[in-house]
Amino acid sequence: MAKPRIIDLVRQELAPFLIEAGYLLYHAEYVKEGKARFLRIYIEKTPDSEGARPGNPGTDDCEKVSRYLSDRLDEIDPIAEAYYLEVSSPGMDRQLISEEHFLRYQGELVDVKLYESLEGEKQLTGRLGPVTADTIELVNDAGHRINLNRDKVAMVRLTVIF
Repeated sequence: MAKPRIIDLVRQELAPFLIEAGYLLYHAEYVKEGKARFLRIYIEKTPDSEGARPGNPGTDDCEKVSRYLSDRLDEIDPIAEAYYLEVSSPGMDRQLISEEHFLRYQGELVDVKLYESLEGEKQLTGRLGPVTADTIELVNDAGHRINLNRDKVAMVRLTVIF
């Protein structure tokens, strides 16, 4: 089965369970690393009724989802080759991947890595502003708005502050 179809199937199979158990699917990927294949599922807890985000899922949460998905995939057996199933939290420094992520974390402090330096910097930190199909706006500590061309951006992650 092709990678996109595997991910679509996993999303479909997980959706009812995640809703019932109080989780959201943050991201899913099926990748080959060396000779091994990995089906990676990243979950987060469902926000409360006021939209506040609860803490990150713990080991028990990931294990619960892993057991369900493993059993379900064993039943329908959609993946011909051997693979490892990994279920985890996207972490505090989660990478923003989808448009939904960029919308959800607008206003949050993010770290941006660029492919090429901008005014001598390849890494920027600031508040995530509006995002379009072509640009990501970042507001730095001085309040300056920086519009970054999306194809110049290698990665955007939430900033972890201790």
